[in-house]
Amino acid sequence: MSSDGSRRNSPTHDALSSTPAAHRGQGAALEHASPWPHVEVRGQFSIARKEWLHTNGAGAYASSTIAGMHTRRYHGLLVAALDPPRRRHVMLSHVDVCVRPVRQQGAPSERRASWPRWDLAKHQFPGIDPESSSFYLERFDQDPLPRWAYAVPGGELEVTLGLVRGENAAVLRYAWSGADPVMLTLRPLLAARHIHQLLRENGGISQKVELRAGAARGEPGSGRDRPVMGEVRVQPNRALPRICFRYQGTFVGSQDWWRRFEYLGEQDRGLDFLEDLWTPGHFETVIGAEPVHLLVAVGALPDDEPENLLAAASAAIRAEDPGPRRPLLERKLAIAAEAFRADAAARPSVIAGYPWFEVWGRDALISLPGLYLVPRKTEAAIRVLRAMIDAMQDGLVPNRLPDAGEPADFHAADATLWLFEAARLLADAVGDTHPFVAGELLGALRDAFEAAVRGTRNGIHVTADGLFAAGRPGEGAVDGLTWMDARVAGRAVTARAGCPVELTALWAKGSETLARLARAAGDARLAGRAEAAASAARRGFAARFWCEETGYPYDVISEHADGEGAFRDASIRPNALIAVAVDPACFTQERAASLLERVRLELVTPAGVRTLSPADPAYAPRYQGGPEARDSAYHQGTAWPFLLGFYARAARRFSTLGEHVIPLLHRLAASAAANEIALGQVPEVASGEPPHHPGGSFAQAFSVAELLRLIAWDLPAQDPGSAAGAPPR
Repeated sequence: MSSDGSRRNSPTHDALSSTPAAHRGQGAALEHASPWPHVEVRGQFSIARKEWLHTNGAGAYASSTIAGMHTRRYHGLLVAALDPPRRRHVMLSHVDVCVRPVRQQGAPSERRASWPRWDLAKHQFPGIDPESSSFYLERFDQDPLPRWAYAVPGGELEVTLGLVRGENAAVLRYAWSGADPVMLTLRPLLAARHIHQLLRENGGISQKVELRAGAARGEPGSGRDRPVMGEVRVQPNRALPRICFRYQGTFVGSQDWWRRFEYLGEQDRGLDFLEDLWTPGHFETVIGAEPVHLLVAVGALPDDEPENLLAAASAAIRAEDPGPRRPLLERKLAIAAEAFRADAAARPSVIAGYPWFEVWGRDALISLPGLYLVPRKTEAAIRVLRAMIDAMQDGLVPNRLPDAGEPADFHAADATLWLFEAARLLADAVGDTHPFVAGELLGALRDAFEAAVRGTRNGIHVTADGLFAAGRPGEGAVDGLTWMDARVAGRAVTARAGCPVELTALWAKGSETLARLARAAGDARLAGRAEAAASAARRGFAARFWCEETGYPYDVISEHADGEGAFRDASIRPNALIAVAVDPACFTQERAASLLERVRLELVTPAGVRTLSPADPAYAPRYQGGPEARDSAYHQGTAWPFLLGFYARAARRFSTLGEHVIPLLHRLAASAAANEIALGQVPEVASGEPPHHPGGSFAQAFSVAELLRLIAWDLPAQDPGSAAGAPPR
């Protein structure tokens, strides 16, 4: 914890004058006035440690460090979604590249061993410093496909990676610029395992390699004939689909294990970090003026030409850029948002975060306005909501939709309440009488409302005084039902069973939304009941949640105000901020202003909003260490970028800062977005104390979505010609 108490308790000063650690010292990467990531490496390994992410629109992804040295078990060049967008597996981990001169006619063969060779790959092995060997990377770009430029004697090799849209397939393109051709050796290293696992050398792997004769690609006689391309098929893990390669040149079979790759990011997280990878052999090809391609696919190879596949992948991502008339930060966030939309999957959904999160109901619904409604993707938003509604049970939206064959997880009280908020904003965009809104969506909201009123799973019910209650205090199995759900040794770290403050605000606003949509659909009886529920919730909120001693709402209270087991938790947390942003009608002007001033002074940081005041004895200043340490800090002071969106909406309405609040919010959004782990993305969390090191998932859907919504909707337009959807009424 900081020894400078005044600085620690004055995050507004931090937000306006200090910068998170990840934003400092990045040189050319920060000065590049383009929404597309660009890093000048020039052989400096330390600059190439930042991560990158590339996705296919259906749950598959590729990710590593700029250097290509994996630091996580989740890194790989083809991480396939075998049940899109779920069941993600690291199939192709690396393709190591070696460049060497082409043997000249008449040169003695015995001299081949002494010919120069330039190995472009970087790996971390035990006892070996990767910085001790030559590093040829000159620059990295992602505009929009990841592209590396390596400078070796005699020329430059440019490597481009593109994932095939909607398919578990990747294209690697190699382009050489040099006076003389060179020989490329490409060695694939395979993992073929689930993203959460690690592979170790074992005798159960199938080392069979199937070769298939190649054929010329293109139309004979058209002048567009491509070189003959052969195919290699392997299935090292018999429980998974085969991996297929289409290549130019020669394949040399040399099945082997490459052992003891160290993933230092996993080591830092207190987890196993050693892996062995299997290789079926390598490809050799001479490259000159024409590019060379390597296609990799899980299952069937794509039929289209490699250049067409790359062009389609590039066009799909480039289309997300709203254009130069929009603010640069908005453009960057709009491009980043593409990674989370799994619209090409058979069941469209939102990936909650990379690299380890999959589909979470709460995250998807909080993210939906920024990911879909800001860029006016209303039809895609409807498909996501329809899939969510189809998965509902007992009036509840699933907290998590796991891999196929596993039951959905309904251990959440707030996921369903966020459906009401998403419905309100969608109706603002398409109209209350839109067929989906007035039909399926209204039906789902009605079911959720009725379930809450009568009581449903996990102790979820509406109290006699209109509050929304969930869980049972002291019972670990029915605690941790809000977004503050971290558990250590089976128990919730942040116990919030009872009536959490933001749940009642969401219930009040959600009931108002249901009344509005029911009235538009001609259901006056339902509208009347929902209006009564909203009014009761707001009366109960005003009567019971305000703490005069702190000038701030209680974070959670017991169902009954008096008697045995009654309690009121006065912890200063951001859940009251969510409440005032979602339903301002729960607050008077005076109370809202008091709340926001306390948030500004104790919770707001340049990297996000803290989850607990530093003045609290339970405050955890750093998010670091092993799983237990990280989970213990997760909601005990760690800062979350997504909460800045709620701060912006509340501050614009109630802040006492007047005209100064707008530049403050701009600075906060820019600072949080710059606190990167992966280029162009916004992480899940950051440490609550300076220098606010980023942590958690390196790309989080609601972090990106809420900052995008903040810039595009919540702040005044900075220039005309907005490409964003209109803000909600």
